[in-house]
Amino acid sequence: METFYVTTPIYYVTAKPHIGHAYTTIIADILARWNRLLGKDVFFLTGTDEHGTKIEKAAKEAGKTPKEFVDEVANTYIETWKALNISFDKFIRTTDKEHEKAVSEFITRIWDNKDIYKGIYEGWYCVPDETFITEMELNDGKCPECGRDVQKVKEDAYFFALSRYKDDLLRIFEEDQDFIKPPSRLKEIVNRLKGDIKDLDITRKSVTWGIPFELDKEQTVYVWFDALLNYISALGWPNGGKFIEFWPADVHMVGKEITWFHAVIWPAMLLAAGIDLPKTIVSHGWWTVEGKKMSKSIGNVVDTVELARKYSADALRYFLIKEKPIWEDGDFSESGLVSRINGELLADLGNLVARTLTLAEKFKGKIEGEEEIADNLDMSRIKELFEVYDVNGALNEIWTFVRSVNKYINDTEPWRLGGARLGAVLNNALEALRIISILLYPFLPETSESMQNQLGVKLGSINECKFVTFDGKVKRGKNLFEKIEVKQ
Repeated sequence: METFYVTTPIYYVTAKPHIGHAYTTIIADILARWNRLLGKDVFFLTGTDEHGTKIEKAAKEAGKTPKEFVDEVANTYIETWKALNISFDKFIRTTDKEHEKAVSEFITRIWDNKDIYKGIYEGWYCVPDETFITEMELNDGKCPECGRDVQKVKEDAYFFALSRYKDDLLRIFEEDQDFIKPPSRLKEIVNRLKGDIKDLDITRKSVTWGIPFELDKEQTVYVWFDALLNYISALGWPNGGKFIEFWPADVHMVGKEITWFHAVIWPAMLLAAGIDLPKTIVSHGWWTVEGKKMSKSIGNVVDTVELARKYSADALRYFLIKEKPIWEDGDFSESGLVSRINGELLADLGNLVARTLTLAEKFKGKIEGEEEIADNLDMSRIKELFEVYDVNGALNEIWTFVRSVNKYINDTEPWRLGGARLGAVLNNALEALRIISILLYPFLPETSESMQNQLGVKLGSINECKFVTFDGKVKRGKNLFEKIEVKQ
């Protein structure tokens, strides 16, 4: 059986999830659901990153132990993904014993291969971002990412020989232009990799909240080095059955700010350990909120659970995927979400389902006829877009078909027809709705299920997205979406 392995990053548990986390996870969920519909054996991994100085500091400020703190925040991620209908197969935490064991084993392996050595680290360090920063990367003496003060650090450390794999990685990127998507991100990584690459400090002597370093118990493993290994530890590396079945990953879904870690450091680690590389790193754009970067200090961090409860998980999922191309940055606004609910979801899809099922319930004749709108459905194009992970493009293509069915209803005016002609038009429209319910399942699972219940059909596979004679039992239920009244 063909397999498909998709991952999100594991999210750092200093705060509860926001729409940026939700966006990444929803895309991964869409890919997982789509590949299940293709009949593949799917493994969908997400989880939380729970070590490091930042966690120690946040826990102390909250009056909790680090373990109490991470347990509480990790649970908010699990509850958020449930609220958004995320169909993950495993939720990994870097405090899991199986993960800690895999990290220690991995370190021993690359030490034996002479890819780890002891040295002294001296440089700048950003505590909030858990990031060591070179002199050239400083922005007016501050962290280039968060803009906060950095500290000068000098301590004993162990290093991973990252520079040793520079040429190997450049060759891989040259031979496989699809390893990093989009091409613009691949170009950025290649240009940076061609510069001066230093070996990576992978331990901390001053940090106690971390996995003990296997070779020197006075040190703990650097949080990023530890975190990246979740993608194989979750599968039971090195000998677990799921690792044998699902590795290498088909796609790591990441935000563009962490592409370097996933596209350079992670592959180098795998090369050092003699493990196959993942097939693709998909690096998506960022979200702002009404034109501003999300920030707790500004108070514009969007609560995804609250939005899902207010408008429905499907409405939020639809907005985030439809609002922007996956590779580009986008801006969130609640008014924009309401506009898409009242417009596309209600006016396009909801009204199409309501009027088609109302006519079908009243009609007592035979529902069958020619597939007059079959050519409006470009399944090959939808499949092509999914193959390159363009979920925004795929949803746009599906919506083009939704609108074409609406136009077909308007043009044929079935409410004016009768007899065999009405039966043929209804067959076309009902079959279109059945197919749409399958295609929308990865994006809008609750809406898809509601459509199937009203059509009297079961969820089909992608192979069943073709017109036949409709054989469901129609029973119109509640509206898929209700109009949101906008208060001035």
